[in-house]
Amino acid sequence: MRILRENTIGLVIDIQERLVPVMEESEQLVENCSKLIQGLQILGLPLLVTQQYTKGLGETIDEIKSLFTDFQYIEKKDFSCLDEPVFAEKLALSGAKNVIICGIESHVCVLQTALDLKASGYHPVVVFDCVSSRSFDNVDLAAERFRYEGIMMTSMESILFELTRSAGAPGFKEISKLVK
Repeated sequence: MRILRENTIGLVIDIQERLVPVMEESEQLVENCSKLIQGLQILGLPLLVTQQYTKGLGETIDEIKSLFTDFQYIEKKDFSCLDEPVFAEKLALSGAKNVIICGIESHVCVLQTALDLKASGYHPVVVFDCVSSRSFDNVDLAAERFRYEGIMMTSMESILFELTRSAGAPGFKEISKLVK
């Protein structure tokens, strides 16, 4: 299945102050997520951002917040983004069918969101170098579950070039610089 810009949205899950420092390879995670977000913005894709229990886990980290002109997030307490009515409504109104996912944690919020998206007729695309957990074991278990459930996994560079489609496309040069 080819992922096209026209029916795709990005989802940034819970990249928050108290979570990021305890993630495996957190610096690489933040760098990759930043590149993905910038690339999706270059390509003109809409983005939704969630925060899990902000009072306890803090705000979205500044490195991610600063990438948005008008930063807004959707507060949630449930692990699956789709269980949050505000998220579900905004996603439905977007008209998107493909949901490109980055964030944390791989085996909890990312997994449950991807499962619920698939069950609801969406096509979740987990950008695997843009997700993490507190342990590599949980990252690996999440990958196994995604495979078992038939949920697509890809890399940041792969999805950005797939959405760009051509070296002649608007945004190609910016995307190319971004991923190098």
